[in-house]
Amino acid sequence: MDKKRFFVLVLLFVLILSLPVFAEGEEEIPNFGWISILPPLIAIVLAFVTKQVLLSLFLGIFIGATMLNGWNPFFGFLRSLDEFIVGSLADSWNAAIIIFLLTIGGMVGIVNKMGGTTAIAESLSKKIKNPRTAQLFTWLLGVLVFFDDYANTLIVGPTMRPLTDKMNVSKEKLSYIIDSTSAPVVGIALISTWVGYEIGVIRNVYQTLGIEANYYQVFLKTIPYNYYCVFSVLFVLLLIFFQRDYGPMYQAEKRARLTGKVLADNAKPMSSDEITKMEIKKGMKLKASNAIVPILTLVIVAFVGLWYNGYLALEGGVDPFTAEGMRACFGEADSSIVLLWASFASSVVAIIMALVQKILDMNEVFDAWVDGAKSMSMACMILVLAWSLGSVTKSVGTANFLVGVVSNKIPYGILPIIVFIISGIISFATGTAWGTMAIVIPLAVPLAEGFILNGGADPSLLVITLGTVMSGAIFGDHCSPISDTTIMSSMSSGADHLHHVKTQMSYALSVGIVSGICYLIAGFTGANQWLILLIGIAILLGMIRFLGKSVKEEDLKKEVTNS
Repeated sequence: MDKKRFFVLVLLFVLILSLPVFAEGEEEIPNFGWISILPPLIAIVLAFVTKQVLLSLFLGIFIGATMLNGWNPFFGFLRSLDEFIVGSLADSWNAAIIIFLLTIGGMVGIVNKMGGTTAIAESLSKKIKNPRTAQLFTWLLGVLVFFDDYANTLIVGPTMRPLTDKMNVSKEKLSYIIDSTSAPVVGIALISTWVGYEIGVIRNVYQTLGIEANYYQVFLKTIPYNYYCVFSVLFVLLLIFFQRDYGPMYQAEKRARLTGKVLADNAKPMSSDEITKMEIKKGMKLKASNAIVPILTLVIVAFVGLWYNGYLALEGGVDPFTAEGMRACFGEADSSIVLLWASFASSVVAIIMALVQKILDMNEVFDAWVDGAKSMSMACMILVLAWSLGSVTKSVGTANFLVGVVSNKIPYGILPIIVFIISGIISFATGTAWGTMAIVIPLAVPLAEGFILNGGADPSLLVITLGTVMSGAIFGDHCSPISDTTIMSSMSSGADHLHHVKTQMSYALSVGIVSGICYLIAGFTGANQWLILLIGIAILLGMIRFLGKSVKEEDLKKEVTNS
């Protein structure tokens, strides 16, 4: 860190500690007002200024903890450690995810040591002849792993990374494709780990309003209005098909195509180099099955496990073999526990395969597993701090303040766009789409219902508003550097986290702007939902056509020659 950045850091630190106490009201629920946005704001700004993600996240936690302890920095420091950081690790769901990450890293380490990833790369390289097809296969695999966002990122990344590296696809582009086919795909999937949560939030607010409905049908009706998710998935496909990029992503792809550098020179990859430094034994026969079998084990155990775990949670109250029963089972499943099962099962399968085939001995197997787990250490540390910061922002009331900024005296036509923006800001600041839905839906839906009953708004405004919250929540989560799925996308692709956020931001904002335009059209005109989707797609095509530049290698070489 140079002196200038250090000075900025210290100055901000001193200014915050010198602020007076703004808390009012009951001690349990402090009302910090505008000051409540400081913890996430400090963390995000400092991350980009100092390039030190861990330090920035900790300072955000420290500022929030200091606020909650009467602006006493000593107690703020202690509570940062023993209440928020330890509290995040003490949460069983978070602990399961950390163990899952380490375990799947160990599995990847063994697979790599057996030469499995190299064999897959050589096998698929017969079909993947260029960067375009490498990206297309990555997008397709991301869409196929639709049942859980965590499983999506951690299956697609390790599987496709050797192939995209070979085809000179930048890490920034790979992480963007992974990120755009994880939460956006899972958020609109008919069966996923998100469905039960989303239906549960919808059910709570509808029951509060006294509205009787089939809540799953209500969820299905929101999908065409979940513009950000739909457009994100399509936008990636269009960029790949037309081989065009713009903004920072264009520069990253240009670097990768012309120099072969899939990472920038100053990059700090989220995955450490324990795995990439592993040497495969000379003379060993490479088999794609050494990677495919453990990965398929991960997918199958995760899919079946979600169904089984949800059935247990429902205590046998449904027929798990019907479509409705399967949806209910997936909705009630605890994905953290199931992913833990799946990662351990895949690790065991990889270990057995390595030993039975005599590719590795017992010591080599566990050395490879440990090296693979070590490659996840940075991601785990960032995740713990991101979760801790999320707890801090909840405690200081960041989300409640942002929601309260919106007046209930706005024209109903702009309600969707206002809700979309607020949901995006809250999700960006807190790094959680689920938390945003839980906060905003109970506030926005009654507002929409009031417009329908008293303001003459179209009844579809209720469903539009629900879709808007879900869309905005994933939009903010997609942009946020403290979002767990954003972090995991960087980690699974081996990208520099801040480079991933920077290059993805222009695309996320582009899709967000188009989504906002569509919400204005839906709010004011109530036009046919499919027509609005077509309008949005047309705008995205226009953006790619007029903003994008070709990333074909021959076109890039011509550009360099002409310049």
